[in-house]
Amino acid sequence: AHQIEAGLDLFLMPSQFEPCGLNQMYSLLYGTVPIVHEVGGLADSVVDAHAENLENGTANGFSFWHFDATVLYRQMRRAIDAYYDKPLWNQLIQNGMTKDWSWKQSAQNYLSVYQRASSYRNKSSQSVSATS
Repeated sequence: AHQIEAGLDLFLMPSQFEPCGLNQMYSLLYGTVPIVHEVGGLADSVVDAHAENLENGTANGFSFWHFDATVLYRQMRRAIDAYYDKPLWNQLIQNGMTKDWSWKQSAQNYLSVYQRASSYRNKSSQSVSATS
């Protein structure tokens, strides 16, 4: 299954519900550009190739919010058009393949939230002690 996904140009994942989803992440890693319904983990991992995301270098695929065949078709047409724009297509592939999906950044984010919560709690308890 991984070799098939790695050999594709596009990966279509129009799931109506998807709590996490791994296949779109495999596709990104293999240089296969995903087209996904923007739900759950698909929304967290696939960044649509609209102008702002292309400019800031985060675009790595195509996504759509409204679960409708016509909208899906439009996204597929966008993806096919992008395929024939080689600089754009190569940018999408590179953005997807170089994204760090490890726990390193997530762990750092959790640590930061924990530290802020702990700091807030310590400040709150100190102000209660000072007024007592």
